[in-house]
Amino acid sequence: MTEERCPQLVDYFVVAGLAGAGSPLDEEGQQRGVRALQPVTDLAVIARGLGEDVPEGFTCIEKTQGGHPAELSAGLLNNTHMFLCYRRGHDKPPLVELGVLYEGKDPVRPGWQVIETTPYSRSASLSSGGPTMHRTFLMFRRAPDSQALNTLGVTEISLLMPSKGETAPHTYCRVDKNLNTGMWGPALYLCYKRSVAKANALVYEAGLISRYPEEDLESFPLPDSVPVFCLPMGVTVESWPLNTKYQLPVFSTFVLTSASGDKVYGAAIQFYEAYPRESLSERQCVRLGLLSVVDRRPITNRSVQVKKSICVLSHWPFFSVFQKFLTFIYRYSISGPHVLPLEKHISSFMHNVPFPSAQRPRILVQLSPYDNLLLCQPVSSPLPLSGASFVKLLQNLGPENACSLLLAVLTEHKLLLHSLRPDVLTSVSEALVSMSFPLRWPCPYIPLCPLRMADVLCAPMPFIVGVHSSYFDLYDPPTDVVCVDLDSNTIFQSEDKKPLSWRSLPRKHGKILLNSLSNLHKTLEKIYTPGQEEATLEFLLTDYDLIYGRQKQLELEIQEAFLRFMSSLLRGYRSFLLPITQAPSDRTTDCSSLFNLQGFLKSRDRTQQKFYTQLTKTQMFTQFIEECSFVSDRHGCLEFFDECVQKVDVEKPEDVRLIDRDECHSGEHTVFIMPPEEPQEADGSECPAHYSYDTFPVLQSDLFDRPQDQLQIPAKGSAPSSPAPRRTKQEIKLAQKKAQKYSTVPEMWSKCLLGHCYGLWFICLPTFVRAESNKVRALHAAYEVLKHMETRKVVLPDEVCYRILMQLCGQYGQPVLAVRVLLEMKRAGITPNTITYGYYNKAVLESKWPSTNQGGRLRWAKLRNVVLAVAHFRQPIKQQQRSASFSSHAGQRSPASSTSYYYGVNLKAIDVLTLMAGGYLLFCRSVEVKETLNRKSVDENYNNVSSPSRGLAGKLQQLLTPTRNRASVRRAASVGDRRPGANGHLHRTSEQKQSRKSQMTESLLKAKERLYNATSEAVFMLNESRISLSVCVHLSVCVCVCVCSSVCVCAQVLMSSCSLCRSCNSLVYDEEIMAGWSSDDSNLNTTCPFCSAPFVPLLNTDSSSETSSQSESSVPSVGGAPQVTVAYLSPLVLRKEMESLLENEGDAVLSQVQLLDSHSILFWNLVWYFTRLGLPSNLLQLLRTSPLTARLTQGSEGAAVRVRLLWDTLTPDTEQWPALYMLWRIHSRVPMRNYSWRHHNHPFNLNFLEEVLRWIGMNEVHKAITLFLDTVAKQPGTPRIQRSLYREMLFLTVAAMGKDHVASFDKRYKAAYVRLSSSLGREELRRKRVQPPSPKAVDCRRCFLLPLEC
Repeated sequence: MTEERCPQLVDYFVVAGLAGAGSPLDEEGQQRGVRALQPVTDLAVIARGLGEDVPEGFTCIEKTQGGHPAELSAGLLNNTHMFLCYRRGHDKPPLVELGVLYEGKDPVRPGWQVIETTPYSRSASLSSGGPTMHRTFLMFRRAPDSQALNTLGVTEISLLMPSKGETAPHTYCRVDKNLNTGMWGPALYLCYKRSVAKANALVYEAGLISRYPEEDLESFPLPDSVPVFCLPMGVTVESWPLNTKYQLPVFSTFVLTSASGDKVYGAAIQFYEAYPRESLSERQCVRLGLLSVVDRRPITNRSVQVKKSICVLSHWPFFSVFQKFLTFIYRYSISGPHVLPLEKHISSFMHNVPFPSAQRPRILVQLSPYDNLLLCQPVSSPLPLSGASFVKLLQNLGPENACSLLLAVLTEHKLLLHSLRPDVLTSVSEALVSMSFPLRWPCPYIPLCPLRMADVLCAPMPFIVGVHSSYFDLYDPPTDVVCVDLDSNTIFQSEDKKPLSWRSLPRKHGKILLNSLSNLHKTLEKIYTPGQEEATLEFLLTDYDLIYGRQKQLELEIQEAFLRFMSSLLRGYRSFLLPITQAPSDRTTDCSSLFNLQGFLKSRDRTQQKFYTQLTKTQMFTQFIEECSFVSDRHGCLEFFDECVQKVDVEKPEDVRLIDRDECHSGEHTVFIMPPEEPQEADGSECPAHYSYDTFPVLQSDLFDRPQDQLQIPAKGSAPSSPAPRRTKQEIKLAQKKAQKYSTVPEMWSKCLLGHCYGLWFICLPTFVRAESNKVRALHAAYEVLKHMETRKVVLPDEVCYRILMQLCGQYGQPVLAVRVLLEMKRAGITPNTITYGYYNKAVLESKWPSTNQGGRLRWAKLRNVVLAVAHFRQPIKQQQRSASFSSHAGQRSPASSTSYYYGVNLKAIDVLTLMAGGYLLFCRSVEVKETLNRKSVDENYNNVSSPSRGLAGKLQQLLTPTRNRASVRRAASVGDRRPGANGHLHRTSEQKQSRKSQMTESLLKAKERLYNATSEAVFMLNESRISLSVCVHLSVCVCVCVCSSVCVCAQVLMSSCSLCRSCNSLVYDEEIMAGWSSDDSNLNTTCPFCSAPFVPLLNTDSSSETSSQSESSVPSVGGAPQVTVAYLSPLVLRKEMESLLENEGDAVLSQVQLLDSHSILFWNLVWYFTRLGLPSNLLQLLRTSPLTARLTQGSEGAAVRVRLLWDTLTPDTEQWPALYMLWRIHSRVPMRNYSWRHHNHPFNLNFLEEVLRWIGMNEVHKAITLFLDTVAKQPGTPRIQRSLYREMLFLTVAAMGKDHVASFDKRYKAAYVRLSSSLGREELRRKRVQPPSPKAVDCRRCFLLPLEC
């Protein structure tokens, strides 16, 4: 199977900036935005009481926010009147953070400077400095020297007194340490504002400069708004002093949402490059400070810079990878010269780097000899993939504010997030909408909002919007918006509203969430170390998992805490969903019709009613109920959430693990992507480097490399309308867990395998229904199979069986049957998950319901009742008439010419009524199949296997014979079933049966008088003739009848799963193979019960042709097709391969004849299992129309296919001793297959066989075992026996006495083994292969019944 083509990682590369003349922003914005505000570069503390003055260039803070004196030492006894001073400038790196140090209590953190003295060398301590008092100092942290102009820094400093009603202004950071450590006086706090220090600038709207590819992709056209998101605050043209340090690029991310709801992630870097003065007008030069205002004299000590951005768009949030790639492209443009143009590297990355998959979990991209990056497959999780960073959420908000914002999201508030770091905005915004999973935010969502789109803040609806903090330099936010400052970890609300608090959440669940986040926040502060973007190749390959493993684990743990809260919050919601059980109306799809809202609220605690009432009124909750009730593209995620709800339904939900980290992708397999090759001259020398750039160039399309095979992004379609037998990843995981659990329980393992077998049949059901002419009858037959599965207590690994039938009911317009399937599902104790429930509602909602007018149906029902009543009244009279005349005519009546009766009802009359009703009443056949099902439910245990009289011939005779003589016909049909072509020898049957009884009561000695009594055959006859499907579905053996002409040529297929273990040269049989399979759906091996060695079992198929007539036995033809041998797959393995086949090639492959050749392993395994369980399928139709059958039947029209499942091997090893049952049949002259037996000096003569049978018949099996062991021990050399002693005696018993004695033989043999173990020892018996099959093997045989023949 070829590897699936991986999707493309990057869709577009965009260059944005000042395109053409550019459109300036509004005049007000220019005036407010051009205000030059230099950053704070120095702090000083002065003591005016000691005569100190404000240093030159410094500004003293005289007043607090409310206008009160801002003395730092007001609470001291010896008040020295200390004040805080600051200085602005660009001569050194700005201050980025301020703080207060309590000496002796707090350690000095690295990178901080403490102001210990005033500029006049006096102590700058803000406390008295007594023996019991700790000294208090101000401290600050300065930006590194590498930072330059327009970087983040402190631009405003203020002091406030909370006791005077003063609060920190919006966007200000407050230092929560009191500066007044004296005995009296109000508390005094320091606050400051960080922002980008603006220079003189002109602001324009961003435009598109160039892009690649130039043509839009069909699946995703390039949005026109991308340049605006790359530069959300616009394109700025600025004038800088000549000595300004070089400005580093700024990384930002954004998210675009398409009309279909798909997210597109953008990653961009903003940088400055030189702008020519000639392009500026005189007015612009004056505004930028390039001309003097008075005499218009040029100012030459300033440079002009313009902002530009490069960006990539992708459907995958690999932000860190995109940042490294964009940084490399930017560095490449400012360095040089280069041999290759910039376009070569862009096209190489876009076309050659695929999305990391399970086959290639790690992709190392070598951008240049010195630059590389590593892509790793995202953590496999059922949760939707997003660009969320829960680590950044907890870092920037803290535990309490994170819980408060969760409350704001759940109650749909207007949220405005702002920060000076654009990449943090996107990561935290994505985390906000992800932490409310499974609820999905349905309102406007713009993680990084451009300045020109700021009007969305006035929208009369909830929203989540992120803006750059410089927005507040231009505008004030609306009063009804909750502002969240990610830089200062503050939530700002208008005073007239109740502040958000996590205490409004449900008390118990809220406390658990807060405690979990608090513990994780402490761990985060200890282990998280930022600044590891630059890494060497050696680091990427050796230490990636070690360094980032803990961070990934912490990310999952934070996400798990929110998921646990939501699971506890919505616990039990599925029991309040209301399925559609009637014909849909206008209000059927309303939330009130789909969900029992009042019942849900009453199930919650009374103290939580207010919160739950608010939650259930939100758009999110309504959308969630609709997604749970109907088919959606989120069914996999919702099904995972339902599992989480079940897990937290315990006493301590905080101890439950909800997200299992998948480590399957953390292997060693790494794919290397090399950089583009540099061209060479004709003589082999290097080409000259002539590509250099002054500014980032306009991309030239002729320099890009075109891809050889364009990778396409997989289209995200809606949920399929046709039946999709695929399981979600979560369902597969749960099925694997069930299989692992049941593999250790013998009585459950067989039912688990049986459940997967039925799952395979339902996977093939859509193809079978399409092949049937009567679709409705086929669906009803599948429904009967479901009911039978419930009767047998089959362990289903998932809900695929019910789901597929529901889908088919919707596809073929049978909503009433879909309702019956749902009721049957609930009767079985299975609560439908989100996927099944959605497909059910889709089926009943979109299908056409039958008319509510009962006139026609009622009349036909009355007519049926009248006919039945008349028939029942006439039944005693008919019985008396038949009893008087039957004895003289019964032997002369032909089944074809006689009138059929069923409980005294004339079947022909009923058939006439049925035809008149247009096929509405199939009375006789429906009653027959119901009785068959009821009878079969009693015979589930193979101890009570029904006699062969319940075979097909007997059932046909029952239908075609009056009721009085049915008992005699059943006896005749019994023997007729056992012997092919026995339709003309009914009079011999009673003699054979009586002979067999006499032989059983005597000593079972005369072999030549013994008749052949094989186990009942599993025979499938397929022909073009019409057959009622409801009659076909018998639950132990399904037989399709072929009403042939007097002579019929059919292909006979013999199949056997008996396999040879090469390690110990022992034959292992079907039930032993099943017992040895593992729960791993990728393991083909079974375990030998004798030597415990693993081996792959084989399924052997032998095809031949035979000619049969109605009055003669079948005559096998000479010569057939060569034997086909395929691997015998466990139902778990087979199902996984089937799902892979259907996913790659579609379900149409199951209806193509090529299936026999292209996927022979799957085909023959399916034939084996479906024949074994008696389930109808279209596989035999494929076999009938295949070239194999045409070759066997020599092109004969109307040829049938007969499949026989054998217990023993098809080709015995002629070098070994023959099996006992084969010798018995040879002595009894019973027809059997011809084997080229060599002459063996084996000790198994007729007397030996009769003696063994005598001991078995006398219930002294231990003597039969001892006789066998003694006889074999007397032979020279190694015994040439491949079968275990149990198998030899079992087959001999079946051949001589019939399959009805299997159960009693098992009990006797087990008792004999226990008896012999005390004398000979278990190890000795195991060495001689005397032990009986394991309980797991016996249970597998019992569960799959006994349809095999020797």
